[in-house]
Amino acid sequence: MAGIMISGTGVSEGIRSGKVFLYKPLINQDKPVHETISEEQINDELQRLQLAKEKSHRELNELIERTRAELGKDKAAILMAQQAFLNDPSFCPEMEKGIRQHQYSAEKAVNEVVERFATIFEGMNDEYLRERAADVRDVGKRLILHLQGKKGVQLSDIKEEVILVADDLAPSDTVQLNKKYVQGFVTRVGGKTSHTAILSRSLGIPAVVGLGENIEQINDGDFLIIDGSTGTCIVNPDNQLTKEYEVKRKREEEELQELEKFTFKPAITTDGFRVEIAANIGTPAEAKPALEHGAEGIGLYRTEFLFMNETTMPSEEKQFAAYKQVVSTMGDKPVIIRTLDIGGDKELPYLSLPKEMNPFLGYRAIRLSLDQSELLVTQLRAILRASAYGKVKIMFPMISSLEEWRQAKHIFEEVKDQLAKEGVEFDPSVEVGIMVEVPSTAILADKFAKEVDFFSIGTNDLVQYTIAVDRMNEKIGYLYDHLHPAVIRLVKQVIEASHREGKWTGMCGGMAGDPLAAPLLIGLGLDEWSMVAGSIKKVKQVISQISRGECEKLLEEIQTLTTTSEVRKKLAEFQKEKGLYNSK
Repeated sequence: MAGIMISGTGVSEGIRSGKVFLYKPLINQDKPVHETISEEQINDELQRLQLAKEKSHRELNELIERTRAELGKDKAAILMAQQAFLNDPSFCPEMEKGIRQHQYSAEKAVNEVVERFATIFEGMNDEYLRERAADVRDVGKRLILHLQGKKGVQLSDIKEEVILVADDLAPSDTVQLNKKYVQGFVTRVGGKTSHTAILSRSLGIPAVVGLGENIEQINDGDFLIIDGSTGTCIVNPDNQLTKEYEVKRKREEEELQELEKFTFKPAITTDGFRVEIAANIGTPAEAKPALEHGAEGIGLYRTEFLFMNETTMPSEEKQFAAYKQVVSTMGDKPVIIRTLDIGGDKELPYLSLPKEMNPFLGYRAIRLSLDQSELLVTQLRAILRASAYGKVKIMFPMISSLEEWRQAKHIFEEVKDQLAKEGVEFDPSVEVGIMVEVPSTAILADKFAKEVDFFSIGTNDLVQYTIAVDRMNEKIGYLYDHLHPAVIRLVKQVIEASHREGKWTGMCGGMAGDPLAAPLLIGLGLDEWSMVAGSIKKVKQVISQISRGECEKLLEEIQTLTTTSEVRKKLAEFQKEKGLYNSK
């Protein structure tokens, strides 16, 4: 038998094999030792919770210091965010309230609050925000562990080469992994944007997550091959398959070494067409790793994460500090800051947003910011103040009409005048653009191009709005594709409209980071490409091996095609002919 093949989501590249170490933490959050207490026990339970909180703080401090020393302060910030939960006025105090008012045991109180927070995150459509639920549960697990007086398995104690298999790995588990011994890991849950996935890439440990119930087919002591690029896991393979993967691993390592050469090279085609390659980030801590991956700027700074991590509206000073940190880190490189993209699909408890039948078509993004203009004014003041420290650009999300753009621009000009009167330093020449995420904006691109400084195409939303596909719906996920001919036509229309007016167009959706789409985007003349930092080297490699002339010819052929599958086939043929990176 060749072995049992299981598929998950590859989140950290690399092929590894070895004996399975099945990780089962000594904790049961679903069934606390006792759920309710008597009135006389309230003070004792409050004291137990306080002691658990203090021990958790000390442990996190140790982990933060270790992570800072081994991986840098940006990765330590992931654990610092967890520590911030312990000090959050709506976190531990809510547990104390459960003990006082409902006579919950400390364990029950922790579970109630943790699950309440985690459920809010899991209900969000943004993948990055959904996976913050794992961070909340990690904090809860630590508190419960101390309340139960148990000491979990220390992953740092592993002293033999293994493939770690677990239901889930919390960020605090992941930072304990010694890659000398842990060759790779596999989990039942998780996704590409989880903090565990981010840390695994930083550590250079291949990982596959999201195996679901299929993980039950893997037992302690089995021999396992994992491919962190494709998400493939093979349980107890035969000798022939084992040898095949050994060859693949050697070839992959050679390819990765080759990719490293492109990290700090500019993205220039063989006939001299240069494009700017930038990174998408959600927190200030991600700016430095973006530079290390070769980013020439920040093409999308998602400011909503700053708002999601607070229990009250972040002040102008708090926002200014975050924006300034990113701008200062990037030096003379551009930073495009997107104003608040929040709404019915991303809840903020302090905004009391209405529940909506269809939040993606509802009260969100620029619609919310224009309606509650004090939010936009505060944010624009903070961004403009940060512009004094670097090269800042501003863009408004989900603009669907010229009226919205003009109203937002008017508020921007008023804020500039206000700051100037106050004698506050800022860059008066800050460029202001819009996200192109809605078909109406793409169709009217020629009108918008006369007024905006730049466009940034958000293909993730543009695809779902153009072809009416909910990208989170597994039943119709196969229809969601940024290479749909209608999407390509809209992208072309936007780029051409900007160029006619002497403006530029960027792209910050998933299409920009897809190596398969790179020749198409070169043919379209896309000026700025922004993507997750891990895709930068691959995209640069592809661009450096093609000419704009041949890509324009390829575009002409693609424009005659009528289906997504035909487009994909044509691009794959082009990649194969050129010997380019083949998108998996």
